[in-house]
Amino acid sequence: MPKLRVLVVDDEPIVGKRLIQALSKMGCEVEALDDPRAAFRRIEEQEFDVVISDILMGEIDGLQVLDRVRQRFPRSKVILITGYAMMAMARSAMERGAFGFIAKPFKPDELRAVVTRAAAELGIALDHAVGTAHAEVSHE
Repeated sequence: MPKLRVLVVDDEPIVGKRLIQALSKMGCEVEALDDPRAAFRRIEEQEFDVVISDILMGEIDGLQVLDRVRQRFPRSKVILITGYAMMAMARSAMERGAFGFIAKPFKPDELRAVVTRAAAELGIALDHAVGTAHAEVSHE
């Protein structure tokens, strides 16, 4: 059975590291990049089933990542995360094709729920024999 391929893009390496741990336990194949430019290059090289991107990252933001993924691989699901939960930004992201939007701090179970929904829409089953983790991802 194919594994869900996930790309995490966040300019804070600790966030990527935590998401790799949480998503790997679900049976996902996860890659994390802390440089959005490197993420753009990676998106050109390979299709990911799910791309999880922070919104505010400096010169390249999560909306640009969203646009690049949607343009290159319309089937891919993009989930945006941010420490700055603004409804207008969330609405704009959803209108541009984002699959989901999560505000930091969030519990890994919240992210797992959105990723599980994305996997289901793509027809990929995930491993649910995962203990619940209660650590929060709270870095801005």
